[in-house]
Amino acid sequence: MTTILFFILGLGLLIAGAELLVRGASHLAALIGISPLIIGLTVVAFGTSSPELAVSLKSALSLQDGIAVGNVVGSNIFNILLILGISALIVPLGISRQLIRYDVPLMILASVLVLWWGFDGRISRFEGLLLFCGLIAYLLLLTLLNRKETSHSIADQDEQHTTIPATHNRKKYVVQYLFFVVAGLGLLWLGSHWLVESSVVVARYLGVNELIIGLTIVAGGTSLPEVVTSIVASIRHERDIAVGNVVGSNLFNILGVLGIAGLVSPVGLEITPPALHFDIPVMIAVAIICFPIFFTGLTISRWEGALFLAYYGAYLLYLFLGAIQHAYFPDYHFILVCIIAPLTGLTLLFTTIREMMTRHHRINTSS
Repeated sequence: MTTILFFILGLGLLIAGAELLVRGASHLAALIGISPLIIGLTVVAFGTSSPELAVSLKSALSLQDGIAVGNVVGSNIFNILLILGISALIVPLGISRQLIRYDVPLMILASVLVLWWGFDGRISRFEGLLLFCGLIAYLLLLTLLNRKETSHSIADQDEQHTTIPATHNRKKYVVQYLFFVVAGLGLLWLGSHWLVESSVVVARYLGVNELIIGLTIVAGGTSLPEVVTSIVASIRHERDIAVGNVVGSNLFNILGVLGIAGLVSPVGLEITPPALHFDIPVMIAVAIICFPIFFTGLTISRWEGALFLAYYGAYLLYLFLGAIQHAYFPDYHFILVCIIAPLTGLTLLFTTIREMMTRHHRINTSS
C-alpha cells in the first residue's frame, strides 16, 4: 500500500514540478530578455539532467565506469527517441534555426568525440577536462547568440509569454518565477526518485526479472524529469522549451556529466567494448538523424515522432535479445543494422535533398 502511495505521489510531483518549471522558465525568459529556446537549452536542460550528473558522479567515484558511461549514452538515446517522439505526437514541434545551425551540429560533434577518445578504451582525465571546457565554451556561445536577439523579438516574447504592468516591481516577478524554476526542479527530482523506487518494488513483486527492470525502469529513471518537462511544455505550446530541453540535456550529459565524471575518476572513465561498438554509435546515429528531421520543414511532425518511438522500441528489443542471447538475436541484428538503418538513412537523405531543392527553387522564384 505504501509503495503504491509513493508511486502516485511521485507521479503527481513530477507533473506539478514540470508545470512549475515550464511556467517559471517561460515567464522568466520574457522578463529578463532571454529567448525561451536558450532558457530551455540551459536552465531547464541542465536542471532536468541533474539526476544523470548525480548517478554518473557517484558511479565514477565508486569506479563503476560502465554505469557512469552507460547512464549518459542511454539517457541521450532515450531523450531524443522517446521524449521527442512522445512530444511530437502530442503536437508537432517547431524547430528554431539556431538548433540546426549550432546546437545539433555541436551535439553530433560531442558524440563523435566520445567515440574517438574511447578507441583506446578510456576517457582520460585530460579528455574529461576538455569536455568540461567545451561546456564552458558552449555557454559562452549561447550568451553571444542571446545578445544578438533584437529588441523586436524580445518585445514579441514579452507579448507572447507574459504581460507585466509597468507599475509593478520587475525584480519581484523575476524572484517569483526564479522560485518557480527552483521549486519545479526540486519536485522533479523528488518525484522521479519516488516513482523509480516504487516502480522497482512493484516490478519485483510481479516477478519481473532484474534485467528488464534495469533496461526499462532504472535506465529511464534519470530521464523522467526531461520526459515530463518536455511533455508539459508541448501541451502548453512552449515548443522551444520542449526541444531545447532535449538538445541541451544531451549536450550537458556529454560535455558536463561525462567531463566532470572523467575529471573526478582516479584513472579516467573506462569505455567497454559493447559501449564502443554499439551503444555510442547508436547515440551518434540518433544525433545525426536529428539534423535532417529538424531541417525538413523546420518541424518534427507526428509521423516523425512515431518513427522516433518505433526506433526506441527497436533499440530496447535489441538490448533485451542480446542480453538473454536469444536465438533470433543474430537475425534481428542483421535486419536492424543492415536493412532498416540504411533504408532510414537513405530516406532521410532523400527528404533533405528534396527540401534543399525546394528552398532553392523558392529563392530563385522570389528573386
